[in-house]
Amino acid sequence: MPEAERARWRDLVERRLPEAVRPGWPVRADHCFARILLDNTCGAPWRESVKAPAWANLSGDQLAAAIGLGEAVLAGRADLGWLNRRSLALRDKLRAPGPDTPTIAPPPEQLRDGSLVLRRWQAGDESRLAALNADPEVMRHFPALKDAAASAAELRSFERRFRIDGFGPWAVTITGGACIGLVGGARLMRPMPFPGGDRPGETVEIGWRLARSAWGQGIATRAARLALGDLFGRCGLSDIVAFTAEGNVASRRVMERLGMRPAGGFAHPALPEGHPLRVHRLYRLSAVVGETPDSGV
Repeated sequence: MPEAERARWRDLVERRLPEAVRPGWPVRADHCFARILLDNTCGAPWRESVKAPAWANLSGDQLAAAIGLGEAVLAGRADLGWLNRRSLALRDKLRAPGPDTPTIAPPPEQLRDGSLVLRRWQAGDESRLAALNADPEVMRHFPALKDAAASAAELRSFERRFRIDGFGPWAVTITGGACIGLVGGARLMRPMPFPGGDRPGETVEIGWRLARSAWGQGIATRAARLALGDLFGRCGLSDIVAFTAEGNVASRRVMERLGMRPAGGFAHPALPEGHPLRVHRLYRLSAVVGETPDSGV
């Protein structure tokens, strides 16, 4: 990791944020700013996945994401109070939600469309997710494969999202079968370079990842449509985005079948200049459009 980025992080949490304290900010100490930014970047209490000191052990991508979140706070594009409550919720220390927390009905245990079932994650799913994340073909349009430890942390983050946001990625199954993938919504906590994406936490992305055995059967479209119905219905969301690497034609076709509209392209901040996956295509869907998506699968 470049020393310049480490120095930038330490300057951000040790000097710039404490010096910028404003009325209503819930914290003033440098370690508290670091906690808030790191928990929201990791989607969990940061020490579960990063050894202390964080500035020395964060991956380059994690550090860039945490710095971006801190810069958004300083620029007034991220609500520090909301981020603090989210950090405390991730740690099971939130006594009561804030007044601006939307009321969402508790998530069901499953969503069903005939034999297709989206369910909450269960014991035994860890190995299935790890196998999915270790398959080079499945992960061809992701920056890298994920090992068993990273997959286990990812699964824990899925359930935390359901608990904190009221929605998250579901396990995809066919009645009576094992998990064959995931689909669902997630709040974007990293500032992204497209309209609305620069305000962390305000944009919800829908995504999917399926085992090769489930490809070519229309399962991704059916599962995403089922998840979208829940996001627009029970969760009351008004707008959803999806994005993928420009060359991921299969996922882009799913987005189009769902009725999503192309909304331009952008360079993904997690990928360096020149990376073959850096250029991404963005799609959007509103609740109004989502009521009657293309029925093709």
